[in-house]
Amino acid sequence: MILKKYLQQEDFIVKCNHTIHLLEARLQKINAELTRRCGRNVIHGFSARIKTYDSIAAKLRRKGLAETVKAMEENLNDVVGVRAVCTYTDDLYQIAEMLRAQKDLRFIKEKDYIKFPKKSGYRSMHLIFRVPISFHGETQWIKAEVQLRTGAMDYWAGLDYQLQYKKENREAKNISIELRQYANAIEQIDSKVLELRKRIEAI
Repeated sequence: MILKKYLQQEDFIVKCNHTIHLLEARLQKINAELTRRCGRNVIHGFSARIKTYDSIAAKLRRKGLAETVKAMEENLNDVVGVRAVCTYTDDLYQIAEMLRAQKDLRFIKEKDYIKFPKKSGYRSMHLIFRVPISFHGETQWIKAEVQLRTGAMDYWAGLDYQLQYKKENREAKNISIELRQYANAIEQIDSKVLELRKRIEAI
């Protein structure tokens, strides 16, 4: 089946939305548990998306793959994505650990762009799961990506995303260099804020 047509099918969209709702429910539960444990709200923002055809096709081309449903299903892990935004970096690792411990999710892999940022300066925690959804009387396992970020990381990533389709512009290249510098500053701020929180908790 043609990829673009497949992505527009109601069945595909319903399965993706089921996956999103299940992951968001898990994150809400984890947030409630951590909030009780820490005495503060841990996750202060959620978002989700299903990749567009243009984005999927572009990623397949970058990987040197055909623009087919089979290539997408076998090689792309982030067609469905859920994001949770926190204030502190140590909370991100707690959430990641609790997500990996969920017995009804199949953990596939993790990419820690916090300890090992991309060359662009991008920082985030990415976890890939297979998520069980009930569809037409049977259980189907849908791959999905969970992104965990601090608010500062998320703000930076939003600016970087706006530059993606302007990379060839000279001013955009200058801004990209500045953004890499700001990524280092954000890392220092995240570290200092975490240190301050720990000092406050120790009083």
